[in-house]
Amino acid sequence: MQLSREALLRAYRQMKVIREFEERLHVDIQTGEIAGFTHLYCGQEAVAVGVCEHLSVEDKIVSTHRGHGHCLAKGCDVNGMMKEIWGSREGLCKGKGGSMHIADVDKGMLGANGIVGAGAPIAVGAGIACKIDGKGHVAITFSGDGACNQGTTFEAMNMAVVTKAATIFVFENNHYSEHTGFEYAVGTQRDIASRAEAFGMKVWRGDGTDFFSVFETMREVLEYVRVPGNGPAAVEFDTERFFGHFEGDPQRYRGPGELDRIREFRDCLKNFRKSVTDAGVLDHADLDALDAEVLAVIEESVAQAKAADRPTAEDVLTDVYISY
Repeated sequence: MQLSREALLRAYRQMKVIREFEERLHVDIQTGEIAGFTHLYCGQEAVAVGVCEHLSVEDKIVSTHRGHGHCLAKGCDVNGMMKEIWGSREGLCKGKGGSMHIADVDKGMLGANGIVGAGAPIAVGAGIACKIDGKGHVAITFSGDGACNQGTTFEAMNMAVVTKAATIFVFENNHYSEHTGFEYAVGTQRDIASRAEAFGMKVWRGDGTDFFSVFETMREVLEYVRVPGNGPAAVEFDTERFFGHFEGDPQRYRGPGELDRIREFRDCLKNFRKSVTDAGVLDHADLDALDAEVLAVIEESVAQAKAADRPTAEDVLTDVYISY
């Protein structure tokens, strides 16, 4: 699919916002001012953006513990995100969600989740709602190669097929389930998509380090799932993460030079920049200008987060239960 100049600039900007957001957290977490575990999304930006650029507010997504990229790609406010991670009461979830539990229902972002594999059943429920609604909307659950081994994911895939839910299972295979290699931990030893295929749903595969591969693959997947009666689908994107499972992970499970190689040859932002400049549709000056703009946005978000109000003792008793 031929993308317009404006669409290409938007896609690059979205990926760059995620990259710089995460890179800045990587620096600031070292000071100890940000509490709790944090799992960074650097390296996987093409998947979140390539998927979410097709979605409307009415389409729903459910994320993982590595959820910042999905949130930003779905349209969550950068300043609200940063304030949330810094623990401010002005954050998207009033500082109570933190890194692993950010949600913004108004944007169709039903929440990140600290429990591996817990997003899939939520997305099936949302997908059933989309099916009943009959307006062609979908629900997407993002999962990693670790979650593909969870019973919740297996049950969710089966239920999605049985109910013909308008649900898409997006598996981001970054080759490591926490600290365990994909080749060791996944029984098929070939791919994750074939597991979903065994439940009776259509599957697709794409290169998660190539925005254009993700974007075109998702176009096909969404065209299929949006048709009433077709039911669910699954897609696996082969991708990489540049940082550890969590911030502070020494990554001793990686081979010598592995990180250098993937940063050099499997960086989705580098790949995007090369594709569009080689094709002559954008030039380096266009992208450099966006780089500078995004850095300023991230700098401002950090300044706001540091200055924002912190929760009070009384806040611990609010938003505990939903009042019906």
